[in-house]
Amino acid sequence: MTRILILDGNPAKGSFCGALAAEYAREAAGRGHEVRTRHLSNMSFDPDYGTSDFDKGPKLEPDLLAFWDDVTWCEHIVIVHPLWWGGHPAKLKGLFDRVLLSGKAFRYVEGKALPEKLLTGRTAQVLVTADTPGWIFNWIYGAGIRKQTEKQILAFCGFKPKGYHVFSPLHGSKEADRNKMLSRAAGLGKKAA
Repeated sequence: MTRILILDGNPAKGSFCGALAAEYAREAAGRGHEVRTRHLSNMSFDPDYGTSDFDKGPKLEPDLLAFWDDVTWCEHIVIVHPLWWGGHPAKLKGLFDRVLLSGKAFRYVEGKALPEKLLTGRTAQVLVTADTPGWIFNWIYGAGIRKQTEKQILAFCGFKPKGYHVFSPLHGSKEADRNKMLSRAAGLGKKAA
């Protein structure tokens, strides 16, 4: 049994990201995993860190404190988000900026180029919805958001990436296409952690 945190990282309610997250959660819970789901659309916080000094950042709002508790509780995190302008939605990036802090998610070490990772022992999966076909995302655009998410956010803090899954193209997709995507998310939930 694994403790799984699922983050529906779409800032809009009722999105297809939410549907994918629900399918993943349903299957993972059905396999006996303990699952918590957070919806970015329900979280209230200022996404702007507002300073370059880690020691003088704003106090965490209640929703951020609750999310941080979920991060430290989980053994596996699943982040489901849309691809917007080749990256994360601003509110999702703001969540990372505000919660994954120095001294909590990582710690700078005197004389070392890279900080100590404070969230080790955890794994992560990412599910991304996009209008961009997968081959264009990978071969033309170079999948820059994948590198940022897996290496510069998750692995930087200690999470071991265990899969990056693109669900596309959504624009112009038919109900049958979306049902296949939902089944694919459910399949990932069956194999969770």
